[in-house]
Amino acid sequence: MPLTIQPHHCGVPFARRATPGSAAGEPIVIALVNNMPDSALEATAAQFTRLLRAAAGPLPVQLRFCYLPEVPRGPEAMDRLRGAYWHIDDLLDEAVDALIVTGMEPKAARLDEEPYWRRFGELLDWAEAHTVSSVWSCLAAHAAVQLIDGIERRRLEQKRFGVFEHNLLAAHPMASGVSAPLATPHSRWNELPVAALRAKGYTLVSWSPETGADLFVKQSRSLLVFFQGHPEYEDTTLFREYRRDIGRFLRGEQRFYPLLPRGYLSPQNAALLQAFELRALAAPDVKLLSSLPVDAAGACARNTWSAAAVRIYRNWLTLIAAAKSPGRAAAV
Repeated sequence: MPLTIQPHHCGVPFARRATPGSAAGEPIVIALVNNMPDSALEATAAQFTRLLRAAAGPLPVQLRFCYLPEVPRGPEAMDRLRGAYWHIDDLLDEAVDALIVTGMEPKAARLDEEPYWRRFGELLDWAEAHTVSSVWSCLAAHAAVQLIDGIERRRLEQKRFGVFEHNLLAAHPMASGVSAPLATPHSRWNELPVAALRAKGYTLVSWSPETGADLFVKQSRSLLVFFQGHPEYEDTTLFREYRRDIGRFLRGEQRFYPLLPRGYLSPQNAALLQAFELRALAAPDVKLLSSLPVDAAGACARNTWSAAAVRIYRNWLTLIAAAKSPGRAAAV
């Protein structure tokens, strides 16, 4: 298949190899910096692998998983990272064409107080100087925009949770072949102000009055791509997050019951979950979690975003391939 995963071989440098039958010959090398918490580490890697494999088509793509040592980890996850992932220092010694940086679980009140903040800034500088393009997802987008332009995210009154429809800047290459309205999952407590983004020269490729900026870009030394949403999510990802938050409520770890994901469940399955909510609110007990109608609700979650997500990432890969070929395309 066009997408291959390059494990880290402890200091042994990789030589790029042409993939037989590829038009350009040389593969696109992408580093995925996975900052998600231990419980979501493997699922996130699988989501992006699936999405990039579908988006690659005939383009040869080599994917490297990478980690930041400053992101707190448990011993089991750390063993997994050391065995299969590239340490950030080793990755930066190698040439890659593009970078994808996932969000992370916040630990501090402010992003610039996080333990990884300095390292994150170094990674951002490196990406601008040494890659054709980079993708910054969710909290990583918030951190990158604050570092670049001093725009700080703001807290929402309620979690933005569900699948939302967005307007499109159809003329932008990242939106080529994508139809409006663009459906994208969102799961976040914070947002970047649209007016501030536009004032600093960011181009909004997809947006809505309800969710604000969804996909936006900025041409710096390289093309910076930002997602506040999660086009990489699989069918049941939102439902698993909903179940996780119910568990936190039932264990007393959060004081509010989570909102149902918008635009995601059938009316019948939403009714099942609302009935469960009434039981949980009347008598909170973690034992109730075992009776959550997981099979009925999760199996009927509606995926309305994957086809467009594949096309958007295919557009991104096409831009990278064009920049790598002789007669580099003009900046987006």
